[in-house]
Amino acid sequence: MDLDEYVDIERNERAERRRLAEEKSYDILDHLETFQNRFEETVQGDSLYGGVSPSIFVGTSNYPRVSTGLLSPVGHDEDAGRFETSGAWYDEGVSIDDVFSRRTSLLNSNRPQEVTNVADSWNGFLGAQREVAIADRPVTVEIDLDERPDVDLDVGVEDVATPVGPRARAESAELAENPHVPRLVEKTLEDDDWNAQGAMTYLYRRGFDVYDINTVLSAGALGQTEQRRLVPTRWSITAVDDTVGQYLRGRIRTNPEIGRVEVHRNEFLGNAFWVILAPGKWEYELVEMKAPGSVWNPDPKAGMYFAADSEGREGRAGYVEETAGAYHAARLAVLEHLDDRGRQAKALVLRHVSEDYWGPVGVWQVREAVRDAFAAEHGSAETFAGAVRGVTDHLPVSIGTLRRKSTMAAGLQTTFGDFG
Repeated sequence: MDLDEYVDIERNERAERRRLAEEKSYDILDHLETFQNRFEETVQGDSLYGGVSPSIFVGTSNYPRVSTGLLSPVGHDEDAGRFETSGAWYDEGVSIDDVFSRRTSLLNSNRPQEVTNVADSWNGFLGAQREVAIADRPVTVEIDLDERPDVDLDVGVEDVATPVGPRARAESAELAENPHVPRLVEKTLEDDDWNAQGAMTYLYRRGFDVYDINTVLSAGALGQTEQRRLVPTRWSITAVDDTVGQYLRGRIRTNPEIGRVEVHRNEFLGNAFWVILAPGKWEYELVEMKAPGSVWNPDPKAGMYFAADSEGREGRAGYVEETAGAYHAARLAVLEHLDDRGRQAKALVLRHVSEDYWGPVGVWQVREAVRDAFAAEHGSAETFAGAVRGVTDHLPVSIGTLRRKSTMAAGLQTTFGDFG
């Protein structure tokens, strides 16, 4: 399909999303009050809370002594799994409001914990947390709380990675049922000579998605005995995306190149993604354009905020400075697509964060939106330069501005019109 024809199909959908963004719903505030009511109905006596926990959370503050908690959707035991971050959220077509309402429904019962010396910690609160993390379905727990939950929703950096809502300090926790642990996860637990990277790759190769793996990693249940430690949730998400991405990059290195330039596009939650694949050896770059008024560039009078990171055939030598977890999430999706096809390519991902993106939902939306960009029919162009110019016509920046930020676009021949 010609690139211009491909883009026309998307215009009406973009206009509709822009209209909906002008009707931002603040119903999320009502959930704070209803959470308190649900909690009072559920708690037994003064402090014993019993509910179903689908997941865990490990914070970053005060590292290496962190807050580690059990997440429980109060009053939603029958569908607790729906509150755990996964690719199913994308399939549901959740809104930003949906994500925030699920956050406010999750009670984070937490305790401070040193991240080290946890290899054999299968008792007490930490043991209960680890059992929840390695189980493949939500687990019923009984938690003795020291205090009533704080229902003041403060969306900060900690909350971006995984849904965490009201918090309460926990005294203890016990499982009320035996968790079901997949045999493959048990194998990685038992083999304490296996490094964490090898265990992560093993689970991924056998059908575990990154969401399942990062929870097990976060609970300190992967790696050699002396290296096992709690990993903050935000870090574990990026670590798994990066590790699996490196594995896939190694798999595609000897694959034949794709035959022509392709343009894939998707839009989700106010984020538009353009993926340009071109014949060539593996090369990758993510360029983010964050509009004034969006969550990461909130001043409506500010200019467009740019961020970019890239790698060549051998990967990166240093830390991803500007695009952080989004870099690894988008790269994973691109590499999965190329591995499925048995091909390799140069890949440029352009992410336009519009003012529609008024609240942070996490890098899962980057991963899933780019994954799904490859599911539909794609556009094509004669050359990589032609694809970049064609896509830029539908972005709020000029090709000249893009060239100044993008390593891959910098080599394109300049014309006078590029600086308009």
